[in-house]
Amino acid sequence: MPYRWTSEPGAQMQELRIWPHNSLPQRGMAAFVLATFTLILIPALPLLGSVVLWGLLPFVLGAVWAMYYALRRNRRARQIIEVLTLDAEETHLIRTEADGQVREWDCNRYWTKVTKYDDEGPVPHYITLKGKGREVEIGAFLSEEERIALYDDLTRALQR
Repeated sequence: MPYRWTSEPGAQMQELRIWPHNSLPQRGMAAFVLATFTLILIPALPLLGSVVLWGLLPFVLGAVWAMYYALRRNRRARQIIEVLTLDAEETHLIRTEADGQVREWDCNRYWTKVTKYDDEGPVPHYITLKGKGREVEIGAFLSEEERIALYDDLTRALQR
């Protein structure tokens, strides 16, 4: 699961770190781009030494560059992290966006309410935290099963 609870032994504070799933590591992306470039060039081998290859090469390079650009942009967009801290009296959520923007929310732990919208949210099993007159989302980038498990974990953690 792309989230982890951490707490110090004997301490009242718990911390939850949530991040999006990144299935393609940096080295895997480089291998994929190289393999794609190689496989695209295999049909062009008979064209070696002809003028047609020079006409075809810019389009091949453009396609490989576009794929590389899309993969890099997707990777940068997935650099989101959410940190939920629960101590004896406070609930504090910090969300760091991919562009570095930081959003914070805090509330008294007693008044914090976890809500799961099965169908009404932008994604199925949408989870929010309510308190201090605000409602903030948490873990919207997780898969459905992960959001269901996160909801159960959050309700258990807040009941302690």
